[in-house]
Amino acid sequence: MSFDTKSTHPIALITGSSRGLGKSEALALAKAGADLIITYHSSADEADAVVREIEALGRKAVALQLDASDVSTFPRFADTVKSALSQTWNTDNFDFLVNNAGTAGGSTIADTSEADFDDLVNIHLKGVYFLTQTLLPLIADGGRIINTSSGLTRFSYAGFSAYAMMKGAIEVFTRYLAVELGERGITANTVAPGPIATDFGGGLVRDNPEFRNSLADQTPLGRVGEADDVGGVVASLLTSATRWINGERIEVAGGFNH
Repeated sequence: MSFDTKSTHPIALITGSSRGLGKSEALALAKAGADLIITYHSSADEADAVVREIEALGRKAVALQLDASDVSTFPRFADTVKSALSQTWNTDNFDFLVNNAGTAGGSTIADTSEADFDDLVNIHLKGVYFLTQTLLPLIADGGRIINTSSGLTRFSYAGFSAYAMMKGAIEVFTRYLAVELGERGITANTVAPGPIATDFGGGLVRDNPEFRNSLADQTPLGRVGEADDVGGVVASLLTSATRWINGERIEVAGGFNH
């Protein structure tokens, strides 16, 4: 892979990248030649382990703490990013922002509390919007933004209405980013994973064989996705080969439920 950046080794910031999809995305980018800023919410040890894996691939990485649901902390986080860029890379900008951090949220419309709804808004919608806004001055012209949606914006499963609503809003936000940042040469796209066998949602897809097999039966390729299936797509969307994709929703689901 090659990148459309001034630097031979661009810098990507991926939120929620100490495990799961974010970790896979970070490692895929490191293998392609990018350096990483990864973020974690509470598990510094897991984040440090990812940093070591990236460094073993010959790339630079730093791990920064971030509560992606708390907008009040974003200015301070941006200052921390600035310091990391200066100290580790002697630069003022990074190239790629991947908004990956999130939590699962599942309950029926009748059972969803206002507090549960607000939690989903804060991390999946408000957090993504205002973190992106806060970091825009640090993203290099010609850079890329990838937001994370879900297959649940295309098909409906009982118990995920609020979660899917947030992800649908992110798809709209992404299209507006593509329009408003075009003058800076920054593209914005959304990746929408289908069922993936990670610890997301308590590991339901990964750890419940009956549920996993039922989802696999609805997938033409005969299995549920793995984290690396998504990580490779995100890495490819940040390369020069995909520079003309902008404002799009890319579903990564193996044909699930088509």
